[in-house]
Amino acid sequence: MRIVIAFAFITLVFLQVKAQGIEGRIVDTNSSGIPYVNIGVKDSRIGTNSDENGFFSLELEDGSYKLIISSVGYDRHEQTVTVSGKTHLDPIVLMENSLGLNEVVVTGTQYETYLKSSPVKVEVVTSEYLMKNFAPTNLVEGISMINGVQEVVACGVCYTNSISINGLPGPYTAVLMDGTPIYGSLAATYGLNGIPTSIIDRFEVIKGPSSTLYGSEAVAGVINIITKDPDEHPLFSLDIMGTSHLESFGNIAFSPRSGKHRGYVGINYAYINDFDDDNADGFGDMASLDRISLFSRWNINRKSGKLFTITGKLYFEDRRNGVEEFLKDRAYRELRGDDTVYGESIYTYRSELFGKYEFGSGFNLDYSFSHHEQDSYYGADHYRAEQSILFGNFTWRKDLENHRLLTGLTLRSQLYDDNTVATELTDGSNYPDNQFTPGLFVQDEWIVSKKVTLLSGLRADFHRDYQLEWSPRFSVKYNPWPYTTFRLNTGTGFKLVNLFTEDHAFVTGQRQVVIEEELRPEESYNITLNANHAFVLGESQGMFDLDLYYTHFSNKIIPDYDTPGQIIYRNIDGTAETKGISANLTQQWVNGLGLVAGATFQRAVEISDEGKRAIEFAPDWSGVFTLNYLWRKADITLAYTANISGPMQLPEVYDLDENGNPFGSPRPTRSVPFSMQNFQVQKQFNAETSVYVGVQNLFNYQQELSPLVGYNDPNFSSGFSPYFDTSYSFSPLHGREFYLGIRWNPGK
Repeated sequence: MRIVIAFAFITLVFLQVKAQGIEGRIVDTNSSGIPYVNIGVKDSRIGTNSDENGFFSLELEDGSYKLIISSVGYDRHEQTVTVSGKTHLDPIVLMENSLGLNEVVVTGTQYETYLKSSPVKVEVVTSEYLMKNFAPTNLVEGISMINGVQEVVACGVCYTNSISINGLPGPYTAVLMDGTPIYGSLAATYGLNGIPTSIIDRFEVIKGPSSTLYGSEAVAGVINIITKDPDEHPLFSLDIMGTSHLESFGNIAFSPRSGKHRGYVGINYAYINDFDDDNADGFGDMASLDRISLFSRWNINRKSGKLFTITGKLYFEDRRNGVEEFLKDRAYRELRGDDTVYGESIYTYRSELFGKYEFGSGFNLDYSFSHHEQDSYYGADHYRAEQSILFGNFTWRKDLENHRLLTGLTLRSQLYDDNTVATELTDGSNYPDNQFTPGLFVQDEWIVSKKVTLLSGLRADFHRDYQLEWSPRFSVKYNPWPYTTFRLNTGTGFKLVNLFTEDHAFVTGQRQVVIEEELRPEESYNITLNANHAFVLGESQGMFDLDLYYTHFSNKIIPDYDTPGQIIYRNIDGTAETKGISANLTQQWVNGLGLVAGATFQRAVEISDEGKRAIEFAPDWSGVFTLNYLWRKADITLAYTANISGPMQLPEVYDLDENGNPFGSPRPTRSVPFSMQNFQVQKQFNAETSVYVGVQNLFNYQQELSPLVGYNDPNFSSGFSPYFDTSYSFSPLHGREFYLGIRWNPGK
């Protein structure tokens, strides 16, 4: 009996000792458990890790302790706890840091998933990251933060632009709004500047063909702009900025409440009306413009709880540039189309409506309608164009035990009409181009194990002229260790011909357009290998990312500028290819210092019987760099950013002698490296108000040679020479610029 009592006493004491300590759970801001978090006691070797669902327990004697909690992808957290017997802690919330591993993305698979879990590599830039580092006024400026993505300027007078991925021309990039493609063809050249950063929550970038999910135009990659959720929008927001070049930009929005429905409405404007001619070619160094954009998004509350969103945008831009006489006192309004005073005046009118509707049982509809009108004069040449795109994407999702199935029916109708030979029959009558392209696709994401995920898909699009276009894809994601990921992505892309809606060069300058043959769809296939590793180094966390990519083209259309006075369009007889390597390093220190650095080395060439020829405006190498520091005590953020471009192939153009004759040798056909560097200081006064001041183009870089040739022909008025050409624009002409702005978000 004594033995039994003694054993019971010892057991009771043992259980009492075991009952001492803490237990709790580590969660993210969405209350989801975070696995494999390190929990340690400061100044000791005592510690543990959370399980797959974020739960943990730690044996401690009664007393007070400071816990150090850390996990890759989250800010380090310190918390003092008092232990008295068995102590249960409230959930401990970790905040995501700038590594972005825990961002929710949708573009790669059309399924919501964490960035680190996506079988397709997706790069994410949030609006908070943009605002912290510099002051972009539209999407095109903001996209420059992505390694391997560049702005390409199409014209040295009006400075219209597009977005290039991995050295490929802008029209090969599909730009989506909330997963819906509405910026193809004409709008890819004239609509992207009208996307204000004020409505952007984040944008997601996929490099490489993505036609399996997104159809034509997704040859080089996809940029998906995710708009802000009305439920997270402050009651009122204001962002006003002015510059030393007398420019002004502004965003004003408010979020009214209409019963159970939530939404926001806003207005964005841009004003640039300052004539500078630092290179003395007689033309403005950048375009002047008046731009205004009205936008609104609403979440419609339904009894079923299913999602229904409606987003609308109206946009008008008055863009102009030319000789000073054309611009002074807004004389262009009367001089549009004048045959002696050269100027380019572009009026753009655009409306958009898009959103999502969930039917239930996995059925969804993504829809959009856009209408784009352009009324322009390039010197004395009048160009009018209209484009309407109606898009519907019906999808069905089904989650099985280890599979995510996605099937869809895509209906896209595009109507294009203009006053050029693009919509003209041989008898001279007008014949608008109406393209109806239905498509079917299927995709399967198979989670083979905790370490391996496979993704396969196939799409078929039917076009009236080219019959079926097939677009398969296949991806593998392999996680050999918790914070190391390898991805292999392969896929094909196709591009329907929309030559006159996408290439600005045929309407500006005095080159003659020559189409040597009936143009066929461009086709490509791509393979990309990605390696990603997150690490902890001392008091910092970091992530290293490496890409190897190769894209092969057939039927590629490359404009040939080598014949003076002409642009020759044809499907090349051979092939074209781009290949390269891209590396990124992101590191965040606990003292508030952050670093992002990236570099891309690539080769983009056309291959024919005559050998290899570099493709114009694709830099051999490029880099991005961001260094920021948060001075927590003063709530001040200091940020330095830089974009570096290496040498690139340039079109062959010829300057004129004093008699107006072309010189025997062209300008340099290779550019020199250049960089754009910026610095910004932002002061946060409270949760609602911040002021920012900065300088763009810190070292005042400007393209040494004018982007124009033939502007000084003594036999013609400036701009009207048969040798006048605007295609030699490869880097900025806009000099150093200081700016000051304020952001106010009451009720945030």
